[in-house]
Amino acid sequence: MTLPDRNSYSNPKEPETVSGSLAELVARAQTMIVPGERRILGVAGAPGAGKSTLCAALAESLGDQAALVGMDGFHLANAELRRLGRRGRKGAPDTFDAGGYAALLARLRVEVHRTVYAPTFDRQLEESIGSAVPVHAGTPLILTEGNYLLLDGEDWARVRASLDAVWFLELPEDVRLARLLARHVAFGRAPADAQGWVEAVDGPNATTVHATRARADLIVQLKA
Repeated sequence: MTLPDRNSYSNPKEPETVSGSLAELVARAQTMIVPGERRILGVAGAPGAGKSTLCAALAESLGDQAALVGMDGFHLANAELRRLGRRGRKGAPDTFDAGGYAALLARLRVEVHRTVYAPTFDRQLEESIGSAVPVHAGTPLILTEGNYLLLDGEDWARVRASLDAVWFLELPEDVRLARLLARHVAFGRAPADAQGWVEAVDGPNATTVHATRARADLIVQLKA
């Protein structure tokens, strides 16, 4: 299978912005499905933008035509982050196994006729679980989501090179921050601790993600 030409993955002009319902975005994703081929659609965006929610909804709507593989399955283990002195910055680009993620996406492009297993991330455990997601042979569309799909750098550039298209999901900033704070609280952080994490960790990560926006193929604003 020929990989997309990503020698330069900065778009020459501002990407198009679309505001669509879930049904409209499902229809757009369906246009990528070609019988007998495999395509990979990435959804990027800042923490709390709704990437995993959108991709889960797309996967449910597309049924056996799509499989969902998340970047978060490549979080480094908490024990390794403590060894590296990065436990308090979990979620930053260097706290992921970007090379492992790039290698999986490359496998998914070429190993079309066999089942390939991907990891997932358990938010209750705050740990990745290996070989938890089967991507079945013949699945024509892979959905993958994460903060850093458009990030520059050797391993992240390899991630981008395996993606046929990347959507950048945007949400009004006040809504994104409120959802992010609520998510941290829902998974066990005290409100003050959650607010501190959003400001000290998620904030710089969001700045890094927003700086990659122009490299997307499409800016997506999901209508309620």
